Amino acid sequence: MKLAEIKKLKVAELRSRLKELGLDNKGLKAELLGRLWSALETQQCGSNGSPTPTSPEESTDRHDPSSCPPGGAAASAVAEQREPDNSREYADSATQTEGDSGPPSRRGPESGWGSECGPGNRAQGWGAGRPVSSEEMGRGRAFYEFKEEMRYKRAKSPQPPVEREVMEEEDEVKLDAYHSHLHFEGGPDGACGQPRFWARFPSLWSGCRLTHGVLQGKVGFEVRLERKLLPTQLEEQEDMDPCGLRVGWSTANTSLLLGEDELSFAYDGRGKKVSGGKEEAFGELLSEGDIVGCYASFSTDGAVELSFHKNGRLMGEAFSLEASVLLCRPLVPHVLCKSCSVRVLLDPKAAPWYPGPPGFTPLAALSGRQRVRTTLPPTCKAQCEVLLMVGLPGSGKSHWARSHMKQHPEERYKLLGTEELLACMISGGRRDSELQQASQCLAELIKIAAQTPSNYILDQCNILFSARRYKLQLFTGFRRRAVVVFPSANEWRRRLSLHRMSDGEQIPETALLKLQVSCSLPEQCGDLLEELQYVELPQNQAQTLLEENRDEARRLLPPVPKQDKKSRLQKKRAHPLGPPPSHRIQWTGRHGWNDTRHNRQQPTYEQGGYYRDVGYSGNEGYW
Repeated sequence: MKLAEIKKLKVAELRSRLKELGLDNKGLKAELLGRLWSALETQQCGSNGSPTPTSPEESTDRHDPSSCPPGGAAASAVAEQREPDNSREYADSATQTEGDSGPPSRRGPESGWGSECGPGNRAQGWGAGRPVSSEEMGRGRAFYEFKEEMRYKRAKSPQPPVEREVMEEEDEVKLDAYHSHLHFEGGPDGACGQPRFWARFPSLWSGCRLTHGVLQGKVGFEVRLERKLLPTQLEEQEDMDPCGLRVGWSTANTSLLLGEDELSFAYDGRGKKVSGGKEEAFGELLSEGDIVGCYASFSTDGAVELSFHKNGRLMGEAFSLEASVLLCRPLVPHVLCKSCSVRVLLDPKAAPWYPGPPGFTPLAALSGRQRVRTTLPPTCKAQCEVLLMVGLPGSGKSHWARSHMKQHPEERYKLLGTEELLACMISGGRRDSELQQASQCLAELIKIAAQTPSNYILDQCNILFSARRYKLQLFTGFRRRAVVVFPSANEWRRRLSLHRMSDGEQIPETALLKLQVSCSLPEQCGDLLEELQYVELPQNQAQTLLEENRDEARRLLPPVPKQDKKSRLQKKRAHPLGPPPSHRIQWTGRHGWNDTRHNRQQPTYEQGGYYRDVGYSGNEGYW
């Protein structure tokens, strides 16, 4: 069934078909459409000979029997349903940059929960199918961000978002969407998850913490590597490890990249332990179906020992922390995955997949007084703020944003920027290719952020009025503030030079001149902005300097070659078989229509078609 046919179905018909497929049939029509289309697309991919998704039972059965959890495959089987995600609708062409002409084609939803539609998923990725040309090498972040912003010129105003109140149960232990990357997609039961863009952005690591941590006792939790999400063909083509998993503990104020901060402790699936960005050999490699047990043992003086198990076997004590290290800060369970799906055992009544060490209690089975709840998320957009950074490349936007986040840790800002996405690759490939994909992925994350109550900082150039207007309209309901970083000319050149030296990126001079010509500064507007802040030059001086820079840039830019204007007749499309005969035969007096001076012949029919052999005279015209 085609997508156009599905759209014609009524709500009752959609619900009936979803019920036949064993899927959830509740929700709005847009959600039902997305759910049904995703299910049918997955079935079609499987019937065409593409790799069929492996169920949890099958992946466990194929594994060594010794690694199976007690109770057999039935105990570990989990029925998974895909949560509808309206943010994956690609109705708006503004956030897609593949190609420079016309809006991109509408794509179906991302294959969910480990389903795969073959290698085509990767090939059709954001920039993954087209290698970066030699001309684009070294252009850097600003080039790709500006290319992305140009798409907003053709964009229609976004539809007003639907306000949905978020209700959180304080005592329920689950994966915490508020303490996760926006590109981490949690399951409907709050116990499973995977990277949101695994097919189109496979090198991106996505992390998430649980809602509760611990400060005392002997506590543990179990995580299962459900399946790898890249087909075997792509695994062989990848230079780096195509899939990855880290599980462990961290404090609530550390990075979501588990193992990259000092108070972040991970068991890496490559047979390593990681903390503070330092890796050491530890344990064994992880594969599909393996279960990792993470255990924390607190002593009475506040010291803690962290150990890990694989399929019930002790891998050893990985970390030993003194009481002065944690300073009474709770440790929170944490997962970080790349191109794989994971599941955490969070049912307090369920038996453990493997027996834990003696004296340890599963986190989900602890009483409310023995657990520590992390920060509760805001319940509505009115409680949230979005900061829109505005400025030329190298002006200091990222530096200001990071400083502001350190000065206001209680606000828990999420920084949405290209560099943040690049950091989530940990060990990536070519920077130019990654920048191209990251700038495109960021546009999709901004849409998701507009539907997720939290505090955000949009760290992009945002120098085009159309791009600013579109993004601010997306965040209707938030408190919107534009922060303009516009230093003096000499200071900007100095910062730009330092930026080039540190990152090794050389922005072409012509591209910088075009950016200055296109740049516009925001003004106070009640419909789009609640607050406007200039943190360098005041608004009047910044506007004056901008106009001077714009005039100078126009003078230095090479002239655009003008196309030769053609007459209206020359622009007409040529006839494929030569000039057509005239149907404007003028009356020539006494001879009338029989005047042979027109030299007109009848069409000659051959093989179902005809050829016009026309003799031209000055009186004959065009069709």
